Amino acid sequence: MIDIQEVTTRHQQREFLEFPIRLYKGNPFFVPPLYADEQKMFRKNYVYSDCCQWVCYNAYKDGVMAGRIQGIIQVAANEKNHERRARFNRFDAIDDPMVSKALFDAVERWAREKGMDTVCGPLSFSDLEREGLLIEGFDQPQTFEEQYNAPYYQQHIEQLGYSKEVDWLEYRLRAPETDEEDLDKLTDFIFRRYKLHFGPSKNAKDFLARYKDGIFRLLDQSYEGLYGTVPFTDRMKALMIDNFRLVIDPKYTAVILDENDRMVCFGFAIPSLASALVGTKGKYTPRVLLRLLRNIRHPKIIDLCLIGVDPEYLNRGVSAAFASAILHMLRDTDVEYAETNLNLEDNYAILNLWRRFDAEQAKRRRAYVKKLP
Repeated sequence: MIDIQEVTTRHQQREFLEFPIRLYKGNPFFVPPLYADEQKMFRKNYVYSDCCQWVCYNAYKDGVMAGRIQGIIQVAANEKNHERRARFNRFDAIDDPMVSKALFDAVERWAREKGMDTVCGPLSFSDLEREGLLIEGFDQPQTFEEQYNAPYYQQHIEQLGYSKEVDWLEYRLRAPETDEEDLDKLTDFIFRRYKLHFGPSKNAKDFLARYKDGIFRLLDQSYEGLYGTVPFTDRMKALMIDNFRLVIDPKYTAVILDENDRMVCFGFAIPSLASALVGTKGKYTPRVLLRLLRNIRHPKIIDLCLIGVDPEYLNRGVSAAFASAILHMLRDTDVEYAETNLNLEDNYAILNLWRRFDAEQAKRRRAYVKKLP
């Protein structure tokens, strides 16, 4: 017997948050999210409470927790795109198609009751969170920023009438064997032609003070038409700054400014946190904190987090300058490689950028869509 219950009590919330940790116990590729961050979505003043509605469900099979799912209505995204969509996310289940069906039936019923005509996902409150279903790369190390899932999830979801909407690709970048001198010369030529220069920063605090406004401006401009993106609210901006404050290092940032010190391109990476959290419950124990600090101070892997380019400069070779900056991140430090996280499969501008590196496609993720009857 399968019983679906809406998550309303603290006990149910704890079961919802802990289920994937139990499901993937011992799996070396599963990276749990930070438990304290996940708990925040059950607070009344959660950062997305002003632009989203959501519901969470637990599934019990013969009285034992067997799955979970979240439904989200991203009001701002629907208004921007003139749609009536609900998103599903935080879907995890045992390998039982009937459990998955019961969970999706609950979300679809909730979506219809809210006046929605489509369900898509996995997508979260915004693209700053984990999204996409892993469909290739199950034996590859995951990043902290993305979610791991078992291969059978794809079959379960597709059997329920969901079809592909978009795919994201993830690459592992290493410095090429060729010398970077030609790329540096090209960067110098582009900078002289368009009167550009790299922006300085002393530390994380200085970086954020100097560039946070320009970063959000470019994010709004360059991410406007990308799949799943939503407008940044002031609370989302504050959350993003808080999340990156402790992990930003000027060595892994690149900001390109024009002659008036106006930002035309930025990108930054953070030390990979994944290895510090594998095998844990995502909670701040002394051991986890020590491992996190070690990864932050002496990273062997960096995760490319955000890249933004002023549309006016897209065809002016700025990407070469940015590639040069990433190349120096890899060659001038002890970093072994960089993970790109999610790149839309039709974002040819960014995919072409990775051709300058020794690039290996490591993973593929998918967003699904289904019209509600």
